[in-house]
Amino acid sequence: MTAQQPRQPVEKVVHHGLRLDHDESRGRFSLWHGSTFVGFLGYYREGDVVTLQHTIVNEEFGRRGYARALVTLVLDRFKNEGLKIIPECSYVQDYLRRYPEYNSMVVKKS
Repeated sequence: MTAQQPRQPVEKVVHHGLRLDHDESRGRFSLWHGSTFVGFLGYYREGDVVTLQHTIVNEEFGRRGYARALVTLVLDRFKNEGLKIIPECSYVQDYLRRYPEYNSMVVKKS
């Protein structure tokens, strides 16, 4: 029997020049690559709990890591603010399976 090799960390944000804008009144974080709108993550917040509703990325940016970058940037921000999350969005649910380091942020159902 051989010992398993440790997994190499996966780089979650592979694009440079990304900007995350927060529009609190609309409940969304928008991702921009330079001056080009890429997509958004919609949410609503109650106290210290944020429900992540949907992740939408423009079709021309699909399957290129932009959704992963968007979710990473938002989750890192929430983690730094000490917030908890409820992942309603199927993309975010899949993301959390791939990157379990954020699972401590998920509100456990009682």
